[in-house]
Amino acid sequence: MAARKRASTESSAQPKPNETAARTKPQEPTLAEPPIAPPKSGLILKLVLFFSVPYFYLLFYHYKIEQELRKSILINAGLSLAGFFVTVKMIPVASRYVLRRNLFGYDINKKGTPQGTVKVPESLGIVVGIVFLVLGILFQYFNFTADSNWLVEYNAALASICFMVLLGFVDDVLDVPWRVKLVLPSIAALPLLMAYAGHTTIVIPKPLVPYTGLEVLDLGWIYKLYMGLLAVFCTNSINIHAGLNGLEVGQTVVIAAAVLIHNIMQIGASADSEYKMAHAFSIYLIQPLLATSLGLLSYNWYPSSAFVGDTYTYFAGMTMAVAGILGHFSETLLIFFAPQVLNFLLSVPQLAGIVPCPRHRLPRFDPETGLLTGTKDGTVVNLFLRRFGRMTEKSLCVSLLVFQAMACCFCFLLRYFLAGWYK
Repeated sequence: MAARKRASTESSAQPKPNETAARTKPQEPTLAEPPIAPPKSGLILKLVLFFSVPYFYLLFYHYKIEQELRKSILINAGLSLAGFFVTVKMIPVASRYVLRRNLFGYDINKKGTPQGTVKVPESLGIVVGIVFLVLGILFQYFNFTADSNWLVEYNAALASICFMVLLGFVDDVLDVPWRVKLVLPSIAALPLLMAYAGHTTIVIPKPLVPYTGLEVLDLGWIYKLYMGLLAVFCTNSINIHAGLNGLEVGQTVVIAAAVLIHNIMQIGASADSEYKMAHAFSIYLIQPLLATSLGLLSYNWYPSSAFVGDTYTYFAGMTMAVAGILGHFSETLLIFFAPQVLNFLLSVPQLAGIVPCPRHRLPRFDPETGLLTGTKDGTVVNLFLRRFGRMTEKSLCVSLLVFQAMACCFCFLLRYFLAGWYK
């Protein structure tokens, strides 16, 4: 359920929700494409300053974190910073190649305006995925030894993410039916599921202990099934909560920032070395994700000069699912994903075929006013427009990202009030 898809004149085409652009092959491909717009550096700088102040305050001052662990986190952060600059430099280069291969889209939410006729390069999430994987491989040199207990699972995590990047790019190129996309994350999660050697137990909530007589329950293979389903949900939930410039990458940035702060808080509050390592493992994956995503956001923010494609949404969802699984905070991750859960629930009638599902589950755009009007389609994007009235695309995207941030803050408050009582 990508946000951008190739236009099709075939009457038998499957309906696919949430698409912001239709990609068509021109009759005569142009020999030279104009360069894409420069990155929006001012926006990225503001976001980095807004997030880095609380993050590094917790890392350096609020919690007493072991020097060796802090050193590993900083090395990973340094590599991530380098990945940000590489991503910013490589996206214009990659855009020329994808345009040359006719992988471009027209922004439906700008149809009827001059911007709606601009060819926007598609599938540039491939750049983020490749840079991320290179950073992940290089980081092993600084942090893991040959006999490290975490090395097998770390490489399995990278293999699953790499598999998901490949399948996402295949989807962008071949335009597979959207129902098939539900299966792709299950295939990509196989390396992680096969290599997973951690516990398969869950802690019973304290209010339920008197009724169950158990404090810990071993789920066995059911736990691995849950891991696979979590990977399917995370990848597809980002994929269908889309349709606006900057929304896919923006929600990833917000969730990734919340996950990093959560990990630092858990490391600082725990005395269990294995528990700390699990959350550090999550940081090693999420810091590069956040940095490379910010590089992509500098081009994808309104007005977008690069479309991310299914490659990015699959990659981002799988990375966060892997971080949540191996960091042992999948429950918290699902609360961070509350807007995506709501969007999925709203989408179920259409995805299941109970209610007719149009090809584009997007708001209606008025080229005279530049405002979007909500439709009856079951998405959070349309729900916001029906509830709060017509908005510009940029204002709507900002509102949705604020809603995402509020959901993350609610998760922190919920954990604070339930600590010691629930588990």
